[in-house]
Amino acid sequence: MWAALIIRVLRRRIVLAAIFTVSLTYSVLSLWQERTSELSSSDINFDQSRKRLSNSFLWHSEIDGNQTDLKIISCRNSVQGKVLIVDDKGYVCSRSDLMPSGCCNTRSGNTKRFTCDTCKENGCCSIYEYCISCCLHPDKKQVLQNVLGKAAENVLFASVSDHFELCLAKCRTSSQSVHHENSYRDPRAKHCYGETPQVEVVQS
Repeated sequence: MWAALIIRVLRRRIVLAAIFTVSLTYSVLSLWQERTSELSSSDINFDQSRKRLSNSFLWHSEIDGNQTDLKIISCRNSVQGKVLIVDDKGYVCSRSDLMPSGCCNTRSGNTKRFTCDTCKENGCCSIYEYCISCCLHPDKKQVLQNVLGKAAENVLFASVSDHFELCLAKCRTSSQSVHHENSYRDPRAKHCYGETPQVEVVQS
């Protein structure tokens, strides 16, 4: 009697152990397959985003070439500047020289194009509008292509469609120009259009 009871208990434990093992194995395999699927989907999205950026992205020089014989009737601009404004052609001007079309008045003596005033060699500038104007210079294309090469990992940069939008996004104060929460890499030049600046940290 006791032997039969012991055998019965052991059988129950073996069955329970088998059920537990099967359940655990199934859970692990399901999680692994789900993770693999997420990684594959992420890789596909990364490739698609990079392909879209490389195929549809419009550089400033390309836009200029397509509009050589066309009269420019409107411009996008940086909008928020109280003193300076930069338009999507790379012109920086005083707000008083901004025309109703949204373009800077190129006939004004104070209007400059592709100016890198207040900008350093590392691609960081003291003034936002000068950062954008410098960023729009055709010579900066290689630097920006390096940025775009990593843009698919960043939702903000993956959404840009042209040179001007990229420069607007890059030149805004971002985590790349901040070392700690209240510390800029260089508080005098915190608007950067290039890759993460490698400069000495200066406490603000």
